[in-house]
Amino acid sequence: MQLQNRFMKILTRLFDRPQWKNLRSTRPVSSINGFDRGTPIDRVYIEDFLEKNRAVITGIVCEVDDATYSKIYGNNIIKYEILDVSNNNPQATIVADLSKIELLPHNKIDCFICTQTLHLIYDFKAAINGIYAMLKVGGIVLATVPGISQICRDDLQRWGDYWRFTVLSIQKAFEEIFGKGNVDVDFYGNVLSSIAFLEGIAVEELTREELFFKDADYQMIIVVKAIKQKNT
Repeated sequence: MQLQNRFMKILTRLFDRPQWKNLRSTRPVSSINGFDRGTPIDRVYIEDFLEKNRAVITGIVCEVDDATYSKIYGNNIIKYEILDVSNNNPQATIVADLSKIELLPHNKIDCFICTQTLHLIYDFKAAINGIYAMLKVGGIVLATVPGISQICRDDLQRWGDYWRFTVLSIQKAFEEIFGKGNVDVDFYGNVLSSIAFLEGIAVEELTREELFFKDADYQMIIVVKAIKQKNT
């Protein structure tokens, strides 16, 4: 049986050979996520998620680092809040560590946009609790986290790069704080888009069908929409 299995594997390799072309390399096509080739693949997923949730990006909206997405996807914005852990950001209106709940304003935010941030915080559950504290009752967080991705060297050196998630892990983490029934989690990705992202191949080099085909075994970007239902 073992000999037969070995033979079948040899036949598979002979007659179903991968078309490596120029991908058989220990170096990626682009080491900067495809910025030098076009649009990084994770961006199209993040932006699709925010586009689908335009209706809740309203009122007092908080975003990490700058207000780029708030301004693109928001509507009827009363105030833009920008959170940064560093006081070197002149745009920041809230200078605080998201994982230090005692330093954060409470019950102030209608919508918190938190893209690709939680994996950079070692105590990410405390950061989720910080987001919960900042939201008003009825407030919503729109968060994205990486599933399959490379290390970001710049972030690693500045803040740290600690975590990669699955739908299951991030859902459980949010439900521990927001409660079951108040958290919706989804994902983007498939084997092709995941490989392309790791290689630094750009959005413009894949078709929309290739990008948006979903395979639950290849969760590249995970998206979370959670609502605060009670005051704490």
